[in-house]
Amino acid sequence: MGKRIIFLGSSVTYGSAAGGVSFADIICEKNGYEMIKEAVSGTTLVDEDESSYVSRLKKIDAVSADLFICQLSTNDASKNYPLGEVADGKDIDLFDVQTIAGAIEYVICYAKKKWGCPIAFYTGTRYDSPQYEGMVKLLKQIADKWGIYVIDLWNEPSFTAVKSSDYEKFMNDPIHPTLEGYRSWWGPFIEKNIKAIIGE
Repeated sequence: MGKRIIFLGSSVTYGSAAGGVSFADIICEKNGYEMIKEAVSGTTLVDEDESSYVSRLKKIDAVSADLFICQLSTNDASKNYPLGEVADGKDIDLFDVQTIAGAIEYVICYAKKKWGCPIAFYTGTRYDSPQYEGMVKLLKQIADKWGIYVIDLWNEPSFTAVKSSDYEKFMNDPIHPTLEGYRSWWGPFIEKNIKAIIGE
């Protein structure tokens, strides 16, 4: 109770195929967490305009947080934005936010400086996208560098082994869960990870 969690993302974090309700809403309501959900459909990690993750991150005015969770956006993969490279250092001025790597590192660095709380990124479940698979691998490298958490639905064995009949109930399309998908599939797994991170 009383924990504050900041969520940054796009349509999956928003819940675009579930009436604006996502795992974030479900988990926070169930556990009495305070939720700050900064989610705008169609947006990217790469800093292409004022709706990007980097730009919107700077507008979150929370003074403190117990956990910061960021979505590894599928929109960057669909737009085939450059992966970029992991920077040698951790100075915020080093990161090229016109690349996926640079944007991820910028988000991590900013959140660490602003809130000093645990940081997690979460991936989507598997779909036919070599570009997104490359993003997941890149995220793992960056996570090792920064010591952040990855809630990895992409590689989770129980998710890759889901029955097709369940998948049809849980997913509106290859990227976006249904409300049932958030409640019964994504939500419990992400909730378990959140509780492990914040020590509940």
